[in-house]
Amino acid sequence: MRRSLKITLTTGGCLIALVIVAIQAGVRINSTASYPVGVYLMTNARIAKGSLVIFCPTDNVAFRLARERGYIGAGFCPGGYGYMIKKILAAKNDRVAMSAIGVSVNGVLLPNSKPMDKDLEGRPLSPIEADMGTLDDHSVLLMSDYNPKSFDARYFGLVDKSTIISAIRPVWTW
Repeated sequence: MRRSLKITLTTGGCLIALVIVAIQAGVRINSTASYPVGVYLMTNARIAKGSLVIFCPTDNVAFRLARERGYIGAGFCPGGYGYMIKKILAAKNDRVAMSAIGVSVNGVLLPNSKPMDKDLEGRPLSPIEADMGTLDDHSVLLMSDYNPKSFDARYFGLVDKSTIISAIRPVWTW
């Protein structure tokens, strides 16, 4: 009995150490459908339009509702929010407009960007309908170009670039 306890504790300690090392190395797990579920790695790549990024949601009404409904989980971001992964689809000098038909960047409607009026459980959503104007150096449009039903800028609007933690890339997805 004593030997099995020792093996269990040693194995558990090694697993905890491995997880800590992986997190310190920038490994993150995506468990939402916005992008393929799997293992992602934070990188030193330049953050620019087209980058897949990991960011911290800000504490506002849209993100509080998203956490309450389970679109995003609890985590280590300020306010207790979990990280989110999205792609930068518009940045400095891009003109963004959001409407009932979808999101336009520089007059071009983004594919699969039509907002939903209700979530997958039938609860009402409040998509943003506004001409956001031309983006400055601080604002970005973060959306999923993978899943048209993603909780993204259609519901929370533009995000300050300062909330972006890193560019990120998939390592192993399923």
